[in-house]
Amino acid sequence: MRTRLVVLSLITLAGLAACNPGHGKHTQKHLLGAMERQNAMKAGNEYEQARQSYLAGELEKADKFINRCIQLKPDVPKSYILKGRIMIELSDLEQALLAFQQAEALDPANIDAQYYQGIVYERFAQSDKALKHFSAAADAEPANPQYAIAVAETMIDMGNLDEAEKFLTSRAASFEHSAGIKQTLGHIAMLRKDTEAAVKLFNEARLLASDDQSILEDLIQAQIQSERFADAEFNLSRLLKMKGNAGRRDLLHFRAKCLSKLDRPLEARDVLIELTTSDEGQRDVQAWIELGNVCFAIRDMNRSRQAWQRIVAIAPHRHEGWMLKALYQRRTGDLEGALKTVDRAIERRGTSVDPLVLEGLILSELGRAEEARAAFAAALEEQPEDPAARSGLANVIDDATGDGR
Repeated sequence: MRTRLVVLSLITLAGLAACNPGHGKHTQKHLLGAMERQNAMKAGNEYEQARQSYLAGELEKADKFINRCIQLKPDVPKSYILKGRIMIELSDLEQALLAFQQAEALDPANIDAQYYQGIVYERFAQSDKALKHFSAAADAEPANPQYAIAVAETMIDMGNLDEAEKFLTSRAASFEHSAGIKQTLGHIAMLRKDTEAAVKLFNEARLLASDDQSILEDLIQAQIQSERFADAEFNLSRLLKMKGNAGRRDLLHFRAKCLSKLDRPLEARDVLIELTTSDEGQRDVQAWIELGNVCFAIRDMNRSRQAWQRIVAIAPHRHEGWMLKALYQRRTGDLEGALKTVDRAIERRGTSVDPLVLEGLILSELGRAEEARAAFAAALEEQPEDPAARSGLANVIDDATGDGR
């Protein structure tokens, strides 16, 4: 009896459905909409998890989250942008490019898709393609200095300094208070060897972004190249006190140079001793060369000897160590030994005329005037304005004519 009732009920329900055939389609549409909303919510959650993992540097985890996000909701451009950024950090530039291209396909007006494609092509050293995408981003959002800087820096990399400067200055009204724009113009000035203009621009940039350490470092380099050593040393002292900068070798090298130029050799020596005492310092040829020069100048002969011995040991192919040794021998009265050593410096001198000048001085002191004259003349032939060579040659001539008596 119960079985018959169940069968009758099913027949009745079937009949009702047949009488109202549209109700099933409506229900299915409603269910599909609900599923889409649910997938969108899940995708949003996966995206947020991916973003948080990316910001935390957990890149593998971020990639898993963003892949699930895209699988749930494959038509959202920002998901592909995040995917591409994760791939850049994972050094998978091919996959990054594919992700950004997919974002552009979904939304051709997406600025991030253009900008990050520019970054990838820049990494690929395809400057023309990078410029195309950076320019598209800059045109879409002309008031954003980030995109304009990317365009200008790409032009600079391509050697188009005039074009880069024109591009930035043509947008000067929009970027009047942009430290990054001033800094980029400063880089252009430095490449043109216009250090005075560079100092001015980096100072303006620093006023707009006083906490930006990169601007201060650019300013210091411009001040050193424009021989504003006091200003550079002051800024270096500030920079070395900032968090994370204590012991930075590049900054200590700059400071030692400034101190030497400011006639503060004892302080310079202390900085250079600090640079050469660590394990890394034992291999720092430039620090040993600077230490040797400073110590020779202040007659610290023990450290001067230690310096040239170290340079000759770790960089025998360079002329500076042999020069320092020859200077040491000359000062200690071993002129014949100094002459033999300076010959080794001459063999390795490259474009430097200093070994030729030193050879001329030693030959002059040995009473070999004609050979000394030839050494000074050879130096002047390569560098006609070299003051030491000119002075040495003049002295040899005076001694030969008796005018120097």
